[in-house]
Amino acid sequence: MLNIALPKGRLGEQTYEKFAQAGFDCPQILEKSRKLTFENQEKGLRFFWVKPSDVSIYVERGAADIGVCGKDILLEYEPDVYELLDLRLGICRMCEAGLADFYEDGSRALRVATKFPRISAAYYESIGREIDIIKLNGSIEIAPLLGLSDVIVDIVETGKTLRENKLCVRKEIVPISARLIANKVSFAFLHDEIIRLRDGLSEPGGKDTHD
Repeated sequence: MLNIALPKGRLGEQTYEKFAQAGFDCPQILEKSRKLTFENQEKGLRFFWVKPSDVSIYVERGAADIGVCGKDILLEYEPDVYELLDLRLGICRMCEAGLADFYEDGSRALRVATKFPRISAAYYESIGREIDIIKLNGSIEIAPLLGLSDVIVDIVETGKTLRENKLCVRKEIVPISARLIANKVSFAFLHDEIIRLRDGLSEPGGKDTHD
């Protein structure tokens, strides 16, 4: 069995649809149930649903041979996995956002509220900006409104949540989308199966990101 970790939620549903269209389907997964694992023994596939932020852990530690997770997870946690393909799903941006009238004079450290401290630190270091990172776990849009931070760094899809909280995008840091990843040992021992699946998911002109 090739074990495949899919993220729960809308992205996982879109991902499975792409797998099915490429011929890597599993009819069990469409049944209404509380099951988390599904098998297609004929095709040698086992899918399972996990929390999106946990996909890379399952893959890195070998519980899954391959999986699908956002580029933000790969940048923030740097799991020891192979990144095989940009699936062009879940497309969004990692951005700096703040109040429209915020003036950055550069005389002090910029206070940055974020759920992504590693990405934030790397970005501001690359532009030589001193920062004070404030790690939050949710609802970070209110941080500038309450004076906790000057700006936030977060994932932006449509920008609606920002606008509703009187914030606007100031800088785009990195594009984000869903990526196919593989366990390094599995990639060696199940190389043909994984490459066949990767190639099946590749659209014309698809970007292969594995060296």
